[in-house]
This record gives sequence, C-alpha cells and structure tokens, in this order.
Amino acid sequence: MKREQMVKQISERATPWDMVIVGGGATGVGVAVDAASRGFDVLLLESHDFGKATSSRSTKLVHGGVRYLEQGNLSLVMEALKERGLLRQNAPHLVHDLAFIVPNYSWWEMPFYGIGMKMYDLLAGKFGFGRSRVLSVEETLEKLPNLQQEGLRGGVVYYDGQFDDTRLLIHLVATAADHGATLLNYAPVVEVTRDEEGYANGVRMQDEDSGKEYLIPAQVVINATGIFADQIRRMADATIKNMVVHSQGIHLVFERSFLPGDAAIMVPHTSDGRVLFAIPWHGHTLVGTTDTPIPGALYDPLPFEDEINFILETAAKYLSRPPSRKDVLSVYVGIRPLIKPQDESAAKTSSLSRDHTIHIDPSGLLTIAGGKWTTYRHMAEDCVNHAITLGKLRDADCVTRNLKLHGYLEETEEIGSMWVYGSDAVEVRALAEGDPNLLEPLHPALPYCGAEVIWAVRSEMARTLDDVLSRRTRALFLNARAALEMSTKVAQLMARELHHDEAWVRDQVATFRTLAETYLVPSGQTMGGTT
Repeated sequence: MKREQMVKQISERATPWDMVIVGGGATGVGVAVDAASRGFDVLLLESHDFGKATSSRSTKLVHGGVRYLEQGNLSLVMEALKERGLLRQNAPHLVHDLAFIVPNYSWWEMPFYGIGMKMYDLLAGKFGFGRSRVLSVEETLEKLPNLQQEGLRGGVVYYDGQFDDTRLLIHLVATAADHGATLLNYAPVVEVTRDEEGYANGVRMQDEDSGKEYLIPAQVVINATGIFADQIRRMADATIKNMVVHSQGIHLVFERSFLPGDAAIMVPHTSDGRVLFAIPWHGHTLVGTTDTPIPGALYDPLPFEDEINFILETAAKYLSRPPSRKDVLSVYVGIRPLIKPQDESAAKTSSLSRDHTIHIDPSGLLTIAGGKWTTYRHMAEDCVNHAITLGKLRDADCVTRNLKLHGYLEETEEIGSMWVYGSDAVEVRALAEGDPNLLEPLHPALPYCGAEVIWAVRSEMARTLDDVLSRRTRALFLNARAALEMSTKVAQLMARELHHDEAWVRDQVATFRTLAETYLVPSGQTMGGTT
C-alpha cells in the first residue's frame, strides 16, 4: 500500500463514491473490507493513523465474553463465539488459541465456574476452540507455576483466542485495498457536506501531508469513528444529542517471568465489576483491565492512580511473585465507546451492553457505534446492508464470512518472530538483502528489526515514529523505555525512506519522547489523578 497512490485515486476521482467511511479503526476498516469485497467504490478517511485510538489498546483477546454469559446476554456471547471462530479461520497467522485458567480458592467456585465454562463450550458449537475441564491443584500449578498457592483448591481451564489488534487492523486495511478500496490516514474530515434538502452527500477532507483540501461526494457517508462518533454527528447536525458514553480501561505490561507457562489467568470477579486477565503476549505479561467512566474522548488518555493500584493489588492476590510499580514496563490506556442507555440513571459502564448500534440521523448520516473487536466483521456486514438501502445502491451479498485476510498463512513456525506478517514475512525479510544488519534487533529487549521499519513505511503507510513504534510494531506497548532508546535509530531509517532531514528526526524523537513518558509508571507519582 502506497499513500501517494491513495491520494492520487482521490484526486482523480470524477464521480461520487458509493460509500465514504469516516474512521480508520476496527469498525471503519471492517466496513471498508465488507463493502469493497462486494464490489462497491469505497473511500475510508482516518484523521490520524489507523487504529490510533481504541483499536490499538484492547486486551488482545478474540473472545466470546465470559462476563456477558454471566449477565445473561447469550445472543452476544453466541455471536462473538461464532465471529471468533471465523477470525481464526480467515486469519490464522494472527489469531490463535490460548488456554485460560480460572483459579479456585473457595469450595463453590469449582462447580460454579465449571458449569459456566461448559455452557460457554456449548454456545460455541462447531466454532469451539477446545473443551473446558476442571483441574486439580497439581494440574493448575503445572500450567500456572507462578500462581498463589495458599488456599488454592484447583481451577477450571477453558479456551479462547488471542491476537495482535493493530497487526490485524493493518492486514484488514491491506485486504480492503486488495479489493479496490481507497484508504487514507492523516486525512481528517473537516466538514460533512449536505445537499439543498439537508441530507449528507459527502465530506470535505484535508490531506495533512500536502495541506490540500478535497470535496468528496458520496451516495452514503458512514460515521465509524468510535469514541469520536458524536463529534462527526455534530458536523452534520449541531442539534444532535450524544449517543456515546466513554469508559477507560488500562493494562500494565511486565516481563514474561511473571507468568511463565503458556496459559493465561482469568479472574471473573474484581472489585470494579470487571473480569481481570493476566495473559502472555509477545514474550511479555499483560494484565488488565479496569472500567472507569470518563467525561470525553482523547487520543492519548492517561491512567489514573486508582487504576494502576487496583491492577497491582488484584494481581498480587493471584501471583506468588506480586508485581510492583517498578516492574511495570509499560502502561497503556484505551477508551471504550459504549452506547448510552435509555435510562441514563441506570448502569455502571461495566454493565452497559457491548452490542453495536446503527443509527441514522435526520441528516442521513449513518453512524455505527459500540460493539467490540471480536464482532467487527458482523458489525460491518450489518452496516453495509443498511448503507445499501440508505444510499439506494445495488444489492450485493456479503462475502466476508469466508474471506481470507491479507497475509493468510496457516503455518507460521518457519517465519519465527515475523509471524504477524503472515505471507508478507518473505518480502519483509527480502528488504535486508545486501544489508544483513537490517535483520538485527533494534534493541536487545525487543525483537523488532530495521527491515520491519522500512516495510512499515514502504508498504503499510506509516508516517510518524509513533506509527512505527506503537502500531506497526508494538514496541511502545511492550517496553516504553526500550522504545525510547531505539527511537532515534528508527527515525533515521524512516527519514531515509521518506526523504526527510535531521531536523525531522529530532522533531519526531522529541514528540515521541513526550508520548512515551505517559506510558511509564513513575514511583508514587500521580499521572491522570484519582477517580
């Protein structure tokens, strides 16, 4: 994918697009894949980088939602379990099985969670990832050797899915482009245009690289901006009422030694009402998440001290080697776009539905909001079906149920640490021909190499240091200090590809340093304050 080619396709377009999608996260890009694979002319515009906000900050799980089972939302659980199975089927290079263990410390937990997990298996049907079963104390400790042993009565094991969220997102962008869609990052929509009758008929976009504005007509405008959905809705109609409620969750990342073995821990009940996970991810241990209501949307939210303390205290109850603040390699924060309930006095954010909603304003702007990463494909199918009706477009059936995603590769063992690229790994490695140093790690604490930086710029539309270190690789999310230490080297590689000078390198490193420092947990100091 070349950004310059995407801009050219926009500038040379002489007729209205079938669909213009605003928002380059999981929902928007999923809609682009669905619509483009049906043969529609699709343009997606993202104001920052693909996945800059919520879609890069998940718990890295493709799951049915055990918590929703307890809430009685069986339809959401069944839908998510089916979509989980389809994701593994269509992107096996990015989605894999993971064993989760619910440790039991009370007599009633074994039968209670054992029955619950059997129901989870039953609802998954043919899309199941593995059969749950009750574990003895010895079996539980064999799978989780760092588990707190005092009072342990055993455990229940069940199976769910794990993935790398923004690597999947970039492969979805590539999939949409493979099917003819045009997608552009750093292209903020500054206006939703309306015809004489007041109906949305396109957008005005500014290309941040050139500063040039484009007036882009469309049969349908789709608002898929997640936490920023109401801001786009107000562009079309300043009188609308907000439909999105915001809640933030944080994750702490530690060394792999805090969770040796190949299984994850699931704590079904915590003091803030959420499930807590401790999972192995990219050679590290990831622990989260919280659920804290916040007043609005931000691209780079900060963790609250209460959240950091909550995760450390909860993890200490289950790990024989309790993690401390000094052990945190990185903390990242994501904001959930939840749909406002009819009864606004009801509901903590942790109890709000994760179902998606499709809303059409009087202006004709179609907004899709809510949902979760696992169900992005079903959400996209629903959205495109509505868009076809709204835009009076030709009927075309959805084909994404069995659509192999870009990079599809069943066996990834031979490509080692580059498994996240799937079939593209061969081309990434080929970039190092003539310069083997490009395959050497850029930092001893992380697996990323120079060839991946070049690939991100040449083929994945990366424009900034943040793009490469946060989302094309996951360096910042895994180890903020290591990401800082490799930032100059990465910026220099990027500058050569993008034909920028040393001033650009210095500016990028300085900007990234400011960002990276918010991923560090200082000892005893306040970050985002208290809740």
